[in-house]
Amino acid sequence: MAGAAHCSLQAKRLLLDPKFEGYKLSLEPLACYQLGLDAAVAEVQLRDDQYTLDHMRAFGMYNYLHLDSWYQDNVYYVDQFGRVMNLSVTLDTALQKPREVFRLPTDLTAYDNRLCASMHFSSSTWVTLSDGTGRLYLIKSGKRGSSASEKWEIVFNEELGSPFIVAHSVSFVKSDAHSLAVLLLRVEKDELDTKGSGFHVTLEWITIAEGKEGDHRYEIIKRRVLQGKSVPHYAAIEPSGDGLMIVSHKPFTFMQSESDKLEENDDAKISNEKKDPLYYWQQTEDDVTITVHLPQDITKDDIKIRFSPDNICVTLKDQPPLMEGKLYSSVDHESCTWIIREDKSLEISLIKKNEGCRWTELIVGDTRGEFIMDPSQCSEIAESLMHLTSEVMNPNPDKEKPPCNAQELEECDAFLEDGASLCRFDGDSLKITHIINLGSNQYLFSVVVNPKEMPCFCLRHDVDALLWQPHSDQPENMWEHIATFNALGYVQASKQDKKFMACAPDYSYAALCECLRRVFIYRQPTPLATVLYNRKEGRQVGQVAKQLVATLEANDPILGFQATSERLFVLTTKTLFLIKVNSGN
Repeated sequence: MAGAAHCSLQAKRLLLDPKFEGYKLSLEPLACYQLGLDAAVAEVQLRDDQYTLDHMRAFGMYNYLHLDSWYQDNVYYVDQFGRVMNLSVTLDTALQKPREVFRLPTDLTAYDNRLCASMHFSSSTWVTLSDGTGRLYLIKSGKRGSSASEKWEIVFNEELGSPFIVAHSVSFVKSDAHSLAVLLLRVEKDELDTKGSGFHVTLEWITIAEGKEGDHRYEIIKRRVLQGKSVPHYAAIEPSGDGLMIVSHKPFTFMQSESDKLEENDDAKISNEKKDPLYYWQQTEDDVTITVHLPQDITKDDIKIRFSPDNICVTLKDQPPLMEGKLYSSVDHESCTWIIREDKSLEISLIKKNEGCRWTELIVGDTRGEFIMDPSQCSEIAESLMHLTSEVMNPNPDKEKPPCNAQELEECDAFLEDGASLCRFDGDSLKITHIINLGSNQYLFSVVVNPKEMPCFCLRHDVDALLWQPHSDQPENMWEHIATFNALGYVQASKQDKKFMACAPDYSYAALCECLRRVFIYRQPTPLATVLYNRKEGRQVGQVAKQLVATLEANDPILGFQATSERLFVLTTKTLFLIKVNSGN
């Protein structure tokens, strides 16, 4: 993690609405259609030995309804007979019964310790499927959503150890060979963990490729395992198969093979032989002083120093530059000087152009030097930070702006997991390349906006919910803010019984459902057809955001929840509900 770039998420101001006034409850009726299922959903209850919060998050809160983002309004689920059932919607008033597209070869009832069956749509013609017993299937499906060309055919079928669920998968071509990368999630017993829950979470990243030169068999070419102590909120493989992004409360690290460990030990030995700093530097409000120890045979004529307003270059004899690069801040290059001290050290004085500006580094990106802080500067910094700390809760109650009082926070302002982080792992080096500390930006849900890109994730920022699109091919703009759901961060926190959250791929609405019956829909603000005035301020209101509530006619718990641009799909044990949210254009 030492070499990882510490990044931050940059929200787009144009997508934020500081004047948002809240949602207005709308009583407009929502068209709701329901389909009775021929067989119940293959729900798997948690066993007695699956008692941790991680088991509940990974398997107890599993979304049994799978949205095929490659085709519009196309959902799948697995029933208790091991049949993969599909519902493809074109017209709400002419709904067909869910149809069988595939049947798992294994008899699921014969396994006591299985997990729920899981699937992911890797591309428009490939599906990864797990039966929950530890077996992975790669399926060539043809064009899905139309019974004419859809035929699910197994091309890879292998037992991969203990039971898992498929967290994500991608299909790509590398070195002229078709490959699929699959991410498998497990919660496993940890014999070494005596103080914690006794379990750890593993993510196994498997790459399966087609044989070359006419051999069309698919086989595993790479297996890598990451381990952590919490179920990830979000885990997705980059479309190219070169990297992995994880949002989790506790960090994940790659488990190494023996050869990797030997290599790392050699690297550690080299790094432990720590070199002395190349140079030392100090600063005052006006200037910066650099000290470099010179070799014995160097004379004044061997030293060449070039100053410019933003750069410095120091060369000894005809060797490559000793120091070269962009300075942290501008200097008055005409006033900069250098001398050789009696102890054979080179002393360089830089005059700051911006007086009082405190430099955090000398040359941007150069870590070969060491900053020496003056004792008076240490005490000055400590004094400037004193107001932030106190041994007393409120040492000065008469002060105009008292410190934050935790008792004034509402329940929905509290975050259970303040330590979440977003990490990007490189597939070759198996190291973290980018890391973002999410702090209080609570993770809410993920959604596929464009199936050719990585899934988006939604985070709470203050009271709003911001949607972020990862771009693995854009290192300078790896996470783009693409949409905002006003006040949704605050609203969802008040829903104590919420189970699933989702949003439309066109951002037109966000929705959440409770464990039983109720579904809440939050539309984006839309212009009003009539004139409306704010009674308190007397000004005209141009647009309003509506909240709608749907109550399902079902007593069974909600097992699946998916949103498309026009509809919400809600799955219970024996019924599939369709709620028409937007009319198609």
